[in-house]
Amino acid sequence: MADSNNVVMEGVRIVFRNFSGKESEFNREGDRNFAVLIDDEIANAMAADDWNVKWLKPREDADEGETDQAYLPVSVNFKKGRPPRIVQITNGGKNKTNLGEDEVELLDWVDIKNVDLIVRPYRWEVNGKTGIKAYLQSLYITIEEDDLQRKYAEMDAQ
Repeated sequence: MADSNNVVMEGVRIVFRNFSGKESEFNREGDRNFAVLIDDEIANAMAADDWNVKWLKPREDADEGETDQAYLPVSVNFKKGRPPRIVQITNGGKNKTNLGEDEVELLDWVDIKNVDLIVRPYRWEVNGKTGIKAYLQSLYITIEEDDLQRKYAEMDAQ
């Protein structure tokens, strides 16, 4: 956790990636987002604070005893306010590339080794209902590179 109600999450797993903002059954065109899996203790604390925590039911073919998985939907917004800082890390941490609105969609397809991020809260109220929506402030994403990516990264360094 961090100051000003921002939440720092390190070494987390992200799912439902839609950095491109493509329209789908679950997404309006232009809405860039993803979800971060969170453990039950953090999920319950965040839900109690009115964050928009959701729960995935276990798959039908899941092992017996598998429980619901908590996740936090996170919006990625380049249109209003300060855009998020998104950094792609490659070559064993040697290369850091800032990704802007035009490049961020690449993250929909990469293999991920590690994710550290900060979300900031947006408190909303509509028709008497209230809640907190998570917006991405910073994302550092380490890419799992294959043998050829490593080979050619080493060549670039020489």
